Amino acid sequence: MNFHLTPGTEGLRSRLFHIIFESDTPGAKAFDIALIMAILVSVAVILLGSIEIYAERYGHIFFYTEWVLTLLFSIELLVRIYCLERPLLYLKSFYGIVDLIAILPTWLVLLVPGAHALVIVRLLRVLRIFRILRLMAFVGEANLLIDALKRSLHQILLFFFSILMVVTLFAALMYTIESPEAGFTSIPMSMYWAIVSMTTVGYGDIVPATPLGKAITMVLMLLGYSIIAVPTGIFSAQVIRSIREDRHSEETCPGCGHEQHDKRARYCMRCGTWLDEDSEDPRKKDEQKQDED
Repeated sequence: MNFHLTPGTEGLRSRLFHIIFESDTPGAKAFDIALIMAILVSVAVILLGSIEIYAERYGHIFFYTEWVLTLLFSIELLVRIYCLERPLLYLKSFYGIVDLIAILPTWLVLLVPGAHALVIVRLLRVLRIFRILRLMAFVGEANLLIDALKRSLHQILLFFFSILMVVTLFAALMYTIESPEAGFTSIPMSMYWAIVSMTTVGYGDIVPATPLGKAITMVLMLLGYSIIAVPTGIFSAQVIRSIREDRHSEETCPGCGHEQHDKRARYCMRCGTWLDEDSEDPRKKDEQKQDED
């Protein structure tokens, strides 16, 4: 995210930018740690507040803690906007949207009139759990996972629609074979049964009664075991590919054309050619010195 964002001007805005958006200084590291702790406390308050016994005993503590954290997160977001040259670029980014979603519900609760809107208020408060997504910004490997998901999206969608077709066919078949008394009252309900059976969960609320239906169920469950590893393999392959590309540069050796060099490599691992075209090979300087001597 950082390489897309630039500080507004030199001075205070630039110093704030390096503290908030960077992590290579003591001040920036301290800010990251404090922000992580605040996010964890906020999420813990939301989780504990959903437990009735804790909500009754410590509800007032949760209330004040949430408001203090909301004020801090709001100030942090304003400071982020202040120190950027193009704040809209950040607000339109993934983490910018998460920041807004994390603080808006608490402020919107003040604007919801009357007790009749308690359901809406409760829904808005649940959205505060989105704060935990901000922890991804502090995990270096998160970019690898996101990149792998993007690359495997097409294959996963294709796999998903293939499974959907299989589920629909089995559901229609079981709707024809089984009776409504067994729970197969409609094709959508039969699709629910097929998904539960294929994923080998087996809730038991809908069970085939005929021998043919049981045989089809066995086939569907075995089919589920055989295909459940397909999306995992697709995603794992893309993760490995992302790791390799993150470790290697795309630069081609000017001497032999070899690719996939380590990003820190200065010489080609195959022919020994100097890789940095913007600077001179230091070996040439040594050779010139030897010739002069």
